[in-house]
Amino acid sequence: MPIFILGILIQVAFVIHVVKTGRSTTWIWIIVMLPLAGSIAYFLLEVLPNLSRSRTGRSATKKIVNTLNPNKSINQATDNFEVADTVDNSMRLADELMTKGMFKEALELYQRCLKGIHKTDPYIMSRCARAQFETGDYNGSKKMLDGLIEANPDFKDADCHLLYARSLEKLGDTDGATKEYEVLVDYTTSPESAYHYAMMSRELGQSQKAKELLSILVKKSATQGKHYQSLHGEWIKKSKNTLKELV
Repeated sequence: MPIFILGILIQVAFVIHVVKTGRSTTWIWIIVMLPLAGSIAYFLLEVLPNLSRSRTGRSATKKIVNTLNPNKSINQATDNFEVADTVDNSMRLADELMTKGMFKEALELYQRCLKGIHKTDPYIMSRCARAQFETGDYNGSKKMLDGLIEANPDFKDADCHLLYARSLEKLGDTDGATKEYEVLVDYTTSPESAYHYAMMSRELGQSQKAKELLSILVKKSATQGKHYQSLHGEWIKKSKNTLKELV
């Protein structure tokens, strides 16, 4: 689409937005008389602030920021860490490294945080276990999660439970993994555990079991709202594609 036409469409959209939201009609003149600058100013001063107040808006804003400056978050985390090597700053930097796929570097930071009063902190231990899993240290991940529960018996977290099941699977303990997956599928709302359980079943030659798990997952997702489908879209899509392969 030509830039000129696109610019006109954006102008029209913003003018309609001005009218529908009851904003000052002065904005209409600014948008019309200053096509590019006016539209940018309206978006930054009127549209963006409102978007940032909603969950959807915050998500959209974050995507825009990440597109324009994909390294902004990790650069800020790095700067904060260099200024003060605290547990909080170390954790923030490690979390950012995880999102960038730098699991080994993140693991080193998480492990450094497991000392003193934070030695058995369940949130740090769970992140450390995740990083160990991502680096291929499945035994380390399992041991970390075992230590987490031993030190924090009342700590409950579905993501940690799933990570434990997947660690057992990777270690070849399919019986143990099956027991954990069975419990997870019963109580978790996320379809991720059912998907991984189905994938393990398929690997074990249990195609019918895999089909049943995926079929239930897909049918359940169809009855949920748009938020659920958006939140778990990755696993729903993978499940649908895998079902086609199993037919």
